[in-house]
Amino acid sequence: MTLTSFGPANRIARTAETHPLTWRLRDDAEPVWLEEYQAKNGYAAARKAFADMAQDDIVQTVKDAGLKGRGGAGFPTGVKWGLMPKDESLNIRYLLCNADEMEPNTWKDRMLMEQLPHLLIEGMLISARALKTYRGYIFLRGEYVTAAKHLNRAVEEAKAAGLLGKNILGSGFDFELFVHTGAGRYICGEETALINSLEGRRANPRSKPPFPAAVGVWGKPTCVNNVETLCNVPAIIGNGVDWYKSLAREGSEDHGTKLMGFSGKVKNPGLWELPFGVTARELFEDYAGGMRDGFKLKCWQPGGAGTGFLLPEHLDAQMYAGGIGKVGTRMGTGLAMAVDDSVNMVSLLRNMEQFFARESCGFCTPCRDGLPWSVKLLMAIEKGEGKPGDIETLLGLVGFLGPGKTFCAHAPGAVEPLGSAIKYFRSEFEAGIAQATPGAVPLARPIVVGA
Repeated sequence: MTLTSFGPANRIARTAETHPLTWRLRDDAEPVWLEEYQAKNGYAAARKAFADMAQDDIVQTVKDAGLKGRGGAGFPTGVKWGLMPKDESLNIRYLLCNADEMEPNTWKDRMLMEQLPHLLIEGMLISARALKTYRGYIFLRGEYVTAAKHLNRAVEEAKAAGLLGKNILGSGFDFELFVHTGAGRYICGEETALINSLEGRRANPRSKPPFPAAVGVWGKPTCVNNVETLCNVPAIIGNGVDWYKSLAREGSEDHGTKLMGFSGKVKNPGLWELPFGVTARELFEDYAGGMRDGFKLKCWQPGGAGTGFLLPEHLDAQMYAGGIGKVGTRMGTGLAMAVDDSVNMVSLLRNMEQFFARESCGFCTPCRDGLPWSVKLLMAIEKGEGKPGDIETLLGLVGFLGPGKTFCAHAPGAVEPLGSAIKYFRSEFEAGIAQATPGAVPLARPIVVGA
């Protein structure tokens, strides 16, 4: 993977003032360990938070900065923190880092954990101070073996330096941090399924309310935040609210910067820290370099497999939640995927829905039965064996599995790309039904995404 800076052709250097997440990265992509991290102003924000700020002031600063969750949902972080109980008698509290990055086409958290593990630890340390949590867990995707290795080493370094453990920085505050590797389930990205898995239970989402802030891990108050979200905290505390708000482009309702990327058959697939409000066209053309020679952009997804497809004419949309919302879908993780003109949309959707059907926890009927049903219909259409009414049935499933119809957001995310694909490329689905006659030639050989 690559990571460049704000300017095309990498002409503008990353700085602490413009790239709070990535300015410390090494050119050789090796991890930044404690000595180097501290030499690059690491843990300065934590020292400020411990020495000069009351715990409630930290929460208010994050709230005023307008930091939103970077895992895809975009819930205001300061508001979530404010839901934690004020009752000092509830002295057993937990902070969980959601590092179960299972969204297809997304690898931003992996980069942060592998190359800047101390940035995440510092973010969790400040957050723990603000939330009065005495223990934290990084719930890590099991396949991220290198990230686990680097995080565990960084935790040990922080302990040896007195930045984790007992009486941190002489404040009397204690915070233990553990790296917990999961068993590899997409559903663990849902925060209550993550909590169940951490407790050793089946990874099913929980009914809400009660919310984790009231009843979380082992029945205690718990806050769950994404890796990239927590990595924003040190810069906000260190540089202030006004600076953080100034980073985004004019017109963006979201503040700060975001790790964004493009995958697919583009000339320069990669990952970049960019201000909210940059257009998708800039991301696609100036950073990803446009499509490889011989390929044409057919459509694109703005932020992972669970977001709807958009057309080339939508590239002028600004990359922030409201900007992508204006063209009919969600920003999601902010890592886009380009689909080239050689890809058959029926095959692409069959591949996606197979993934989502397999990763369903099976708890609620619409998701458990609806997703495999969509796969069955798509497989038939893909082979040219579709029946009249199959497209209408698929659209019906998009409605039945939509927001508010299922126990969690897994199924709505799974069917959003399906609905948009039928909307923009219905003729490709109809072709699989028109050929459902004796002696008909099936569609082209099914593709496998990422092959």
